[in-house]
Amino acid sequence: MTWEHFDGAPLLVGIMPKQHPEVIQTAATLAARLGAPLVCAYVDEASYLVEWDPARSAHRLSRHPDADDDMLELATELKAQVQATVDKLPGGRPPDWSFRTLTGDAARALGQLAAEVDAPMIVVGTSERGLSHRLSEALGGSVGAWLSHHQSRPVLVVPYRMPAHEDRP
Repeated sequence: MTWEHFDGAPLLVGIMPKQHPEVIQTAATLAARLGAPLVCAYVDEASYLVEWDPARSAHRLSRHPDADDDMLELATELKAQVQATVDKLPGGRPPDWSFRTLTGDAARALGQLAAEVDAPMIVVGTSERGLSHRLSEALGGSVGAWLSHHQSRPVLVVPYRMPAHEDRP
């Protein structure tokens, strides 16, 4: 894929709390090199859409009202993480970026957002190592795998860079 495919379209990256930093670093670096904006999207899988209309934003009942304060705090934390990563990019002009909060199944929500913003590529990370992450992936599936099999945009899956022998106690 060449830079002409981007032509001002944003690069989409799925982000989450405590995610390994290589995901945002890779997406931000790629966006900066391509001169593309970056859309950082967090998917709250505990919430769901009650009603969706492309002409309007999500219905007000789509989110759990009790979780709004927690979501605001989490969104602030994730935005700070993205800004810190973008600020550390070496040389050049950092990409313009925005933050979106989505609900429902992570893979489907990212695929839908990619279609809405006409993103030429979606960037996601691999799962962290450990039993809980493997169990979660076994039950819910891999976001990167689902995206690569169920939509037409290229998917860049950023690996967890710590070698397996270094992350053991």
